[in-house]
Parts: sequence; structure tokens; C-alpha cells
Amino acid sequence: MGTGEAKKSDGSGRWLLIIIGTGLLAQTALNLIRPVTTYKLLSLGADSLVVGLVTAAYALLPLFCAMWLGRASARVKNIRLLMLLGTVLLSVAAAGIALSPSLWAVAACSALLGMGHLIFTIGGQSSIARFFPDDQLDKCFGWFTASYSAGQFLGPLIAGGILGTATEVPQAQRVADIGLALWLAAACALLAVPLLAPNFQPPPLGNALTPSDRKQAGLLGILRIRSMPSHMLASMTLLAAIDILTAFLPLVAERHLVAPATVGLLLAVRGVASVLSRLILPWISGRLKRQTMLLISLFGAAATLGLAPVLIEHALAASLALFVGGFCLGLGQPVTMTMVSTSVPSQDRGAALAVRLMGNRLGQVVLPLAAGATTVGAGPAGAIWFCCGLLALSGVEKAIRRT
Repeated sequence: MGTGEAKKSDGSGRWLLIIIGTGLLAQTALNLIRPVTTYKLLSLGADSLVVGLVTAAYALLPLFCAMWLGRASARVKNIRLLMLLGTVLLSVAAAGIALSPSLWAVAACSALLGMGHLIFTIGGQSSIARFFPDDQLDKCFGWFTASYSAGQFLGPLIAGGILGTATEVPQAQRVADIGLALWLAAACALLAVPLLAPNFQPPPLGNALTPSDRKQAGLLGILRIRSMPSHMLASMTLLAAIDILTAFLPLVAERHLVAPATVGLLLAVRGVASVLSRLILPWISGRLKRQTMLLISLFGAAATLGLAPVLIEHALAASLALFVGGFCLGLGQPVTMTMVSTSVPSQDRGAALAVRLMGNRLGQVVLPLAAGATTVGAGPAGAIWFCCGLLALSGVEKAIRRT
């Protein structure tokens, strides 16, 4: 390896570490904010339907902006600036929810939170697609999403630790604890700024296309690519399952008088299992086809996550179900990222990943609303069972299509 190639390799490795580190901070903040937001809503008098509406509001702005941001990411030379902006918006949204005096204000700040997460995610995913070769995409996407899963583990754990083990506490104390958790999340997001402010971004790959080589593919052009809608359906249901579980498991726990600390622990178990599956993804991908990994992810998560509401009063059994479910969920997202990325020319990868994110956000708007509606008859557990049914349906579609 020549000196220039060695320097490039070192720069790419350092940049991957920065992406992973900032992803961990951003996701810890996000997953500290989101379950605490449910308790914030409860303190303001919200019911299950309102929780579903606010969960949908989180994805509303990103739904309309994802495609534009994805196309713009291909033209942004210093893509780290997108990630930097995203972390700042996460912090501002956390502070806004902490200060919100009404349900409408919480919903508006949740929409801003979703926008911050979208901008950061597009920056991170586009960085990997732009700066790493195809044979490293499974590994890089796996490690990047592992940082997300680690945040999904740490965030709820911190939230549960702050909100405590008591099921009944004075309202003033609960509100104070909620505020503390949200301000801590704001500070956590800002810790990513010193990592992103210096320009450690490596040069793009030598064979990468520039935006002027040809016109970028549009939304319809990307959706017409064979198997792209199928990849997006799988991605959408996997992400919605995480969102619905995070939003509605606290409601299931409240009904069964299970303490917030236990809920935080259960969600943390789900997160750490996803970390594990994504860390060993390079080993798994060397032994299983991507199609097989995705089917395991969809069917395995559908079968095990549905047990969580039934076992909620038995922490050990619920933890085991969520561990297996979290492991399965962890496989699916990086696999769909690679499937989408390798389905298009390199110039269109930012746009294709944005279309995938747009599909995810559409699911995050529509599916929590539908899940919230199911709680009218089945209670909060119905929302979780609803998302498990969607996972199974997506698995059946993938199995039939076989691509």
C-alpha cells in the first residue's frame, strides 16, 4: 500500500470512528428524550391516542424534507455540517419539550426533534455511502447502526434511572424529574459538536461520481428500481416497531403498575441486543445471504416482541423476549441500508437512502396513528401487537419476492 493510500485509509478509519461516536451521543439523547416525552405527555393529561399523535408528529417534518435533504447531501462537500446541524436541533428540541406548557407545544418540539434526527442520519449514512467501498458497506453501516442501538440502550436506561422505581410519586416531583432528564439529553447531544466541528472528513473515493456527471435520479425513478419498494417496506416496519415499542411500552407498564425504571431496563435490553447483532454483522454476513438475514430479522422480531406486553409483570421473562426481539431488529436496518445503496449508481446513493428515510418517516407518521387507534379496543398492548403483525406481513412479502 502506497503512502497516499495509507493516509486515505487512516483518514477513513478516523472518520468512521467520529461517525460512530457522534451517532452514539445523538441516539443516547434521542432515546432519552422519547420515552420521557411519553411521561411528559401523561403529566399534561394525555391519553393513548394523543401519545400516538405526538409520536407521529415526530416524523411529520422529515416526511416532507427527506428527499430534498438526500439530494442536497450529494451536493454538500462538508457533509459533517449536516450532522452538526442535526445534533444542535436535537438539543434545542429537548430543551423545548422540557419547557413546553401544553400538548401542542410538545408535539411541535417533537417534530423539530424528528427533523434533527433526520438531518444527522442523512449526513451519517451519506458519509458511509460516499467514503467507503461497496465491500465495506455491511461493516460500516453495521457499526454505524450499532452506535444507534447503543444509544437506544443507554437513553432509556438513563431515563429509568432518573424517573425512579416508584410507580406513584407526587406530581411536582415527577415533573421535576422529567425536566432533569430532558435537559440532560440536550447536553448529551451538544457533546457531539466538538467531534464534528474540526474537519476530519476524508476525501471521497477515487471512482465516485460528482454531481455534474449526470442528472440525479428522482423519487419515482428510485422507486421504479426492482425490489426498492420491498426494501423500503421492510425498513419502514422495522423502524416503526422500535418507535411504537418505545412509545407504548411505558403505557403498558403504567396499566400494570410497573415502575419506569423497569421500563427503562427493558428498553435498554432491547437496545443492547441490537448493538450485539450489529457488531457481529460482518461475521453473520459472511455466512448468510442478506435476504436470509432480513427474513430472520422480520419474523424473529414479530414473534418475540409481541410477548413483551404479556410478560411485562415478569421482568426476567420480558427481558428475554426483548433481547431476542432486539437482536432480530438489529439485523434488519443495516441490511436494508446496504440493499438500497447497492441498488443504485454511486451518485444516487444519497438520494436513495433519503427515499428510504422518507419511507421510514411515512411509516412513523401513519403507523403510530394506526397503532394508537388499536388501543381503543385492545389497550396499549394492542399497539405493540399491531406492529408485530406488520413485521410478519413484511416478512411474508419478502419471502414471496425472494429479492
